[in-house]
Amino acid sequence: MAETDERLELFATPRDWLRYAIGRFRAAGLSFGHGATTALDEAAYLILEGLNLPIDTLDPFLDAKLLPGERKRLEALIEARAATRKPAAYLVNKAYVQGVPFYVDERVIVPRSYIGELLITTLSDEDSPIDDPEEVSSVLDLCTGGGSLAILAARVFPNATIDAVDLSADALAVAERNVQDHGLADRIRLVQGDLFKPLAGQRYDLILTNPPYVDAEALAAFPPEYAFEPRMAHAGGEDGLDIVRRILAEAPEHLTEDGALICEIGQARELLLRDYPDLPFLWLDTEDSDGEVFLLRESDFSAPKARPKRRG
Repeated sequence: MAETDERLELFATPRDWLRYAIGRFRAAGLSFGHGATTALDEAAYLILEGLNLPIDTLDPFLDAKLLPGERKRLEALIEARAATRKPAAYLVNKAYVQGVPFYVDERVIVPRSYIGELLITTLSDEDSPIDDPEEVSSVLDLCTGGGSLAILAARVFPNATIDAVDLSADALAVAERNVQDHGLADRIRLVQGDLFKPLAGQRYDLILTNPPYVDAEALAAFPPEYAFEPRMAHAGGEDGLDIVRRILAEAPEHLTEDGALICEIGQARELLLRDYPDLPFLWLDTEDSDGEVFLLRESDFSAPKARPKRRG
């Protein structure tokens, strides 16, 4: 208690709390990766959110004097992050994808798909592999979680109606909140079910999916931060590709003639190329990813040889 009282008295500015938080996080051996990759970024994120300040503007406020209640708020957030290992996004119930805010809690994975970055950059510029974003009339976000990709897709494809599917009713409850918060209830339909099963007969110009793709070995070695997230949002089977294989098998029946599938697979590129040597994967890289997201068009599936290689 004396330590807490001393901190609240001595740490008068965001700069003081930033320095303290970085040291506290490093001493606690925290793992990052839920939007921040370093102790500095994580500390800045918690301080800005804790003070309800713009998430990308720390410098102008570094030496501002904090009220007693603000100091208590920052102390509580920093200690909770260090002591519980809970991801910062869950502590403040907010995560950002390309600057767009989303509500999050432990019912959904913290959104950080590379597809989110691709939607705002590659898929919306003049060199996009999607010929004309305004011509896209139907989008499916498969394994939607909290709905972030569906909501970003609504921004990029202004004339599209969007279906967002997830097996988890809890995840869809979070997605519904985000859809309402972004004023998109008239364009995004939330559907509960196992991949394509609730979508019989439906076809889409674009299917986006960030499915579970973590292999069993990596899942068993998760740091505490990742263990806070729903296990089903990560678990992709022994080699991580169980659900990806199902998507590849079923997606052709749900794509329009000129439709495309965009899928994130983590570090499984070599395994995927081995199992599907005849599929002409187009890899969509970002500033921080290489060979983790692929695009396939409906026509890529039509050749008889475009089937998984038999094993054994």
